[in-house]
Amino acid sequence: MWIDTHCHLDASEFDADRDDVAASALRSGVTRIVIPGVERANFATVRELAHRIDGGAYALGIHPLFTPRAQNDDLRVLRDEIAASLDDPRFVGIGEIGLDYFVPGLDDARQQFFYNEQLKLAREFELAVICHVRKSQDKVLKGLRVNGVRSGIAHAFNGSFQQAGAFIAQGMHLGFGGNLTFERARQIRRLAEQLPLEAIVLETDAPDIAPSWCYKGRNAPDQVAGIAKVLAELRGIDEATLSVGTTANAHAALPRLGLLSS
Repeated sequence: MWIDTHCHLDASEFDADRDDVAASALRSGVTRIVIPGVERANFATVRELAHRIDGGAYALGIHPLFTPRAQNDDLRVLRDEIAASLDDPRFVGIGEIGLDYFVPGLDDARQQFFYNEQLKLAREFELAVICHVRKSQDKVLKGLRVNGVRSGIAHAFNGSFQQAGAFIAQGMHLGFGGNLTFERARQIRRLAEQLPLEAIVLETDAPDIAPSWCYKGRNAPDQVAGIAKVLAELRGIDEATLSVGTTANAHAALPRLGLLSS
């Protein structure tokens, strides 16, 4: 059993074969797929999709790359959507939220505003967060600390060992995916090999961050098993041990995942 803790299955790249992609993931042993929201316009889409596929789950949030077109009122809508989703066992938290200092031209103050306001919602509703941390680990961590948020995932983690330790101390788990399959990704591979297993969750970020064997192609949630095989080899453990561990970690990172029936 594998859990893909981060998959944009609603993306247009899957329009032609979305249900087949989900079915293929299930056949490969991926029994849970977490689909994060990215903006107000796709809140209903990710919810409907999570209910349509076997093992689907969803989070709701405003992604930093979508803050240029986000409106302040979107935060009110998000709060209302969160409140309405609390009785939904497929709703697992707030995400994808965070900060991005890799893509040029984003307004730092605007990003920070939406990130902090969504952290306040996470604290208010006692929900886990799925955080985008590209070139922004320290500032994302500062927001978590200031707002007292102590559960969730630092998605596609690519920081230092010191930063990893700080996220773990804050109660966060670290997401690893296709990047660790590239031999040239030495820092990510060192992190994946040496960090405590209890800190690691698996993800694809599909359709992005494809593993080495489908480089520059479309990533999909059925690739989790292959990514896990590489991770198990890096750590010198068997895949069954990794499966049990990362599944438990995903439930710890996103406690509402446990509301879904097995």
